[in-house]
Amino acid sequence: MRRSDREVTDPDELLEIMRRCDVCRLALNDDDGFPYIVPLNFGISEHEGSLRLVFHSALAGHKLDLMRADSRAAFEMDCDHVLQYFEDRGYCTMSYASVMGKGRIRMMEGDEKAVALQQLMDQYHPGKNAYFNPAAMDRTAVYCLEVESMTGKRKLPK
Repeated sequence: MRRSDREVTDPDELLEIMRRCDVCRLALNDDDGFPYIVPLNFGISEHEGSLRLVFHSALAGHKLDLMRADSRAAFEMDCDHVLQYFEDRGYCTMSYASVMGKGRIRMMEGDEKAVALQQLMDQYHPGKNAYFNPAAMDRTAVYCLEVESMTGKRKLPK
């Protein structure tokens, strides 16, 4: 990382940044040689000392085809955006916090799928144990990115 003064290395800080984000961008390997990037709602799971990001979607589609063909993926999420304009200097900058990383995607089934859907609900309704209709499980694909590595960066407002 070029700006090590902005690097976030503490795992608890990385998780806190991730919990403040509302979209995770998932990058998959497309069969035409170009990355395929899709913004997704997500949940966070810590499991046996490793981090998982959980996602859901329809049962069929291009991204699921790509995941099944190649489980490798990268992710990025960011938050805390504050545009700062210093008119007297003609200078504009943005403060932010971000996390990015990579890992492998795995489809989830059965009880694991239900737990993952609850983790998704928890991301967007923290502390509320928000209800989701279990009837949706049969028509919903649920998958996780088992994070192998990640980095974080933060630029505080001036």
